[in-house]
Amino acid sequence: MPEPTHTLEGWHILHDFRRLDFPRWRKASPLERQAAWEELLGLLALWRRVEEEGRGSFGVYQVITQKADLLFLNLRETLDELLELESALNKSLFAEYLLPAYGFYSVVELGSQEKPLDPESPYVKPRLTPRVPKGGYVCFYPMNKRREGGDNWYMLPAKERAHLMRAHGETGRKYQGKVLQVISGAQGLDDWEWGVDLFSEDPIQFKKIVYEMRFDEVSARFGEFGPFYVGRYLDEKALARLLDVG
Repeated sequence: MPEPTHTLEGWHILHDFRRLDFPRWRKASPLERQAAWEELLGLLALWRRVEEEGRGSFGVYQVITQKADLLFLNLRETLDELLELESALNKSLFAEYLLPAYGFYSVVELGSQEKPLDPESPYVKPRLTPRVPKGGYVCFYPMNKRREGGDNWYMLPAKERAHLMRAHGETGRKYQGKVLQVISGAQGLDDWEWGVDLFSEDPIQFKKIVYEMRFDEVSARFGEFGPFYVGRYLDEKALARLLDVG
């Protein structure tokens, strides 16, 4: 029987995609919009405080295409904290103008096919608790490893999986300094097995790295991909412009 991959788990991640009901938002009175905006600012201030204390990270993004309008991305130490912040957003005045688009729950993961990783390693520890860049763009997508016939990832010996992943990693290292990648595991937590976040100052880098990685054997044979969501980071000023408040 093939041995499972050794994994280390870090922060819990919630990708909360929403549509904004623009017609209803525009029809709301200036006082109603301002009240919703100020309450949202309060939530963002709480998230920022958590990040400053080193207990999580967050980002808000404007999403391209009709899949969604906004992404509220949050990382926390526990599932309970994500449930609390999700509930607070759902109960807010601003949520009256939001519609659900897509959600994904996962946990930051580092894996080794051959031997366990050291959680205290200066290379490993920061990667388990990544901070969301305060600018640029994000690309998120869920994925599985195929389990069909001769292309069954879970029936491969650990050494063969390690060889395939090393080659895959070599492609990723070409984009060091251009793309920050965060892998999260969702086995038993959501409908896909992994979530992938790519962060970059140039969205064209998402196209380049994903395309090039498709030629790696591990992706060509075993990769199954869900929908792709791409968005631009919104600071409070940019979010205010989008919502036409201030």
